This record gives sequence, C-alpha cells and structure tokens, in this order.
Amino acid sequence: MCGIIGIVAKVPVNQSIFDGLTVLQHRGQDAAGIATCENDRVYLRKENGLVRDVFNTHHMLRLPGNMGIGHVRYPTAGNSSSVEAQPFYVNSPYGITLAHNGNLTNSTKLKEELFKDGLRHVNTDSDSEVLLNVMADELQKMGKLEINEKDVFATIKGVNKRVKGAYGVVAMITGYGIVGFRDPNGIRPLVYGKRETENGTEYIIASESVAIDVLDFELIDDVKPGEAVFINMQGEIFIQQCADKATYSPCIFEHVYFARPDSLIDGISVYKARLRMGETLARKIKRVFADHDIDVVIPIPDTSRTSALQLSYELGVVYREGFIKNRYIGRTFIMPGQTQRKKSVRQKLNAIELEFKGKNVLLVDDSIVRGTTSKQIIQMARDSGANKVYFASAAPPVRHPNVYGIDMPSVNELIGHDRDEKQIAEAIGADWLVYQDLDDLIEAVHWDKDSQVEKFDCSCFNGDYVTDDVTDEYLKHLEDFRNDAAKEAREELNVREGLVNLYNAS
Repeated sequence: MCGIIGIVAKVPVNQSIFDGLTVLQHRGQDAAGIATCENDRVYLRKENGLVRDVFNTHHMLRLPGNMGIGHVRYPTAGNSSSVEAQPFYVNSPYGITLAHNGNLTNSTKLKEELFKDGLRHVNTDSDSEVLLNVMADELQKMGKLEINEKDVFATIKGVNKRVKGAYGVVAMITGYGIVGFRDPNGIRPLVYGKRETENGTEYIIASESVAIDVLDFELIDDVKPGEAVFINMQGEIFIQQCADKATYSPCIFEHVYFARPDSLIDGISVYKARLRMGETLARKIKRVFADHDIDVVIPIPDTSRTSALQLSYELGVVYREGFIKNRYIGRTFIMPGQTQRKKSVRQKLNAIELEFKGKNVLLVDDSIVRGTTSKQIIQMARDSGANKVYFASAAPPVRHPNVYGIDMPSVNELIGHDRDEKQIAEAIGADWLVYQDLDDLIEAVHWDKDSQVEKFDCSCFNGDYVTDDVTDEYLKHLEDFRNDAAKEAREELNVREGLVNLYNAS
C-alpha cells in the first residue's frame, strides 16, 4: 500500500506535494519521493525514510516547477531498497515519471514481454517500474513528436488491456501534463480536485481526499474504475473512460485499516463506516456473549478508536484509553519483516495500568493479520493487572493472501489460516475472541446506498479475487517471493551490498 499525489499549478508545487505526502504518510513509511518538471526538465529526489527525513531545505530548492508528483511507499512487490523508491523515470518517449499504488498480478509476464518485444530493461523487482515501461511502450506506439489528450487516453486504454491487478497511478509526461488513472475494478483509491487562484485553476490527484482537504483544494470526484484524468500544462482537465469493461469493486480493507477516518473513498465516509463497524460488532457481542462481564472497552490505537467508541456506546460499557502510542514508531502491520514488527510493538505502545488492574477488559482492534501484535498487546494488558482480557476485531478473520497491494502474501503467516475463532483466541492468549461477520462489514461500509460501488473486493476474507488471473500457481509464486523469510534474506543481501559499496568507495 502506498500514497500518491500529483499537482498541476500556477506556482511551484514542491511544498504542496511535500505537505500532501505528510498527510498520506500513514500509507507508507518506508520511502518517499518527489519529481517536478520545469522547462522540459525533470527534477527528482527519492530515498528511504519518512517524508520529513528525505526532504531538507536544499532538496526542496532543487525541485522547481509548477507540475509534479509524489509517492510514499511501503514495499509489497520488490523490496525496501532505496533503488525501488518511487517515482520511477524513463526517458523515452518524452520523459515519463510514474508513482503507483497497488500490485500487478501479471508483472512477471509483462516484464518478459517488454524485453522480448521492445528491448526494454526493467532494472528492479518493482512491478511499478514494469507498469511505467508498459505505459511508455504504449505511448511510443503513437509515433508522434507531439501528443495531446487523445493520445494520452489511447495510451491508458492500451495499458488497461495489458495490465492486470490493482493500480492507482499518477504519471507525469514531461512538458505535457499529469495523468491519473485507476484499474478497471477500482481496487485502489484515487480522487481529484481543484483550487481557484488569482492566476487560474490548479488541479490535484491523490490517493485520499484528506490530501485535497489539507491543501485547500475542493474535491471534485473519485477517479472511476478504468477512468483517466489528464491535466495539461495549461491547466485544462480532460476525463475519459479508458477500459472496455469496468466494475466498481474497491478494496474493503481501505475502510478497515489503511485510510484515514477523515477521508472520503468512492463517496463513502471512512469515519462513518468505522462507526457502523462498531455498531454491528456490538450487535454480535450481544448475540454471542449476551451475559458478558466486560468492565471497560479499550481501543488499540489508532485505527480502531472510532469503532471501539461506538461499540462501547452500543454495549453501554465505559470507554477508556488504556494504551499510549509513541507516534514516532511506524505502523507495525506494514513493516517489512516479522523481527522488526515484534520489536516495534513494545516500543510503540505503553499501557496505563490503572485502566486494566482488576478489570475485565475488551480490547478492540481493526483486524488481526499475523496475530503477533495482538498476542503481545494482550500480554501487556495482563501484565498491567487485567482480570480477564477479551478481544474484538472490527474485521472478519484474514484467511487468504491479499494480492492487490496489501502485504498479506503468505497464507501460513496468517493466524486465521486453518484455525477457528477458539483456536485463534488460544493462540493470541485471549479469554474469548469475537470477529466481525463479513456480511456485517459490507453492510457497515456500504451504508450509503446511493454509492456507485457495485461490490467490494473482500479477497483476504473470503478468497474471492475480483481479477480472473489469481491461480494457485500465482499464489504459490507470491508466497515464495514475499514471505517474511524471503524478505529478510533480501534485506540482508541489501545490507551486504551496501557494506561492499561503502568499502569500495572508501
């Protein structure tokens, strides 16, 4: 999962993109990058780290131009090497810079075709670089010295025909403009807005509406599945459907975990969806544990707060903040290795003992993926004197890999795989455990019946993948490449290569 942003303005955009990326930082803390364009020249800065650490004053001064794109990353495909930080750039044709959120399910095949048919070399393991080269290959087919919006839309049509999987993209074509486009299922989110200034209209494309709000733009709409939005250097906007067949099937996990509560995604308030998750979860607790003896409801910060607050109200049980979060530690679920996740839980949270001592505590989290964090937090509650520790998940059990850009690749690393709720409760050390039912989750998120969403991608819960190319063979390939052991091996290799380079340089 990543965060992307693109702006075409009448004034330099480097500061606005920087500010927008800090708002989208929750979508990835592994690397950050900004590319700008001035006088047909691209300026690029990207590196591992948080936005505030990657960009200093002298970096910002070297990012001139009224047009640019930005990216914050956590790695799913590829690895966490700075070589794979985005945006990616290719010089031909015209000079294209691209930032991508999602995951391609046919990247291996595309990579082979790009070399065989176009002699295009893909330098990294990142599927985003593959996507960039597919776009460049399609744009090259125009065979023109100068292009217009019709050529850009024809290019995106070609991309949609060749590429499978999930993608929200902003791409900058040097000297022409920025195009944002979304996969034909609309799995990953993308929105666009405008801002009226004394110099004219400025436009923005971003992963979430919160970036549009904070930068004082006005939200226009979501980029629809298969749609492309092109903004040229003159500040004109063009919109066109670029997929032969589009189905509105966004990822429901955006509402569960990834998106900020103050965002609107596909016209749906994430905040209200999470409130309703708390309501439906409370109904289940009343039904399954009618004689419960819960003394206090405590959220596991931050994502579960909204659901936990509404759940406590529905149950008529007091709500308390029992954990204090160190905000300078990244989100443990999206950290690249199991060792790092385990180490970070204790550093990230500290319990307030008086809220636990002698009480029957219901801990509420947005979801349970690997179970590592849940187990440690439950033990923290017991160490703080809790009498009993119950656990509630605002999402159903995660039993299947996610292949569309969320780091749930190895089925054997999912605590919900081949376990029932009682077995999961025993594994994480809870006295009892309750999960949200999938139908209730869908009802909670799809609260606005006027929404254009036809269905949600719930593949990590039910194994129903909205694209038609997710086979057992593909899942096995993904597991071998992206499980924790494979990631840690690649990280170790990166460290060794870095030490060798440092030695050679000295």
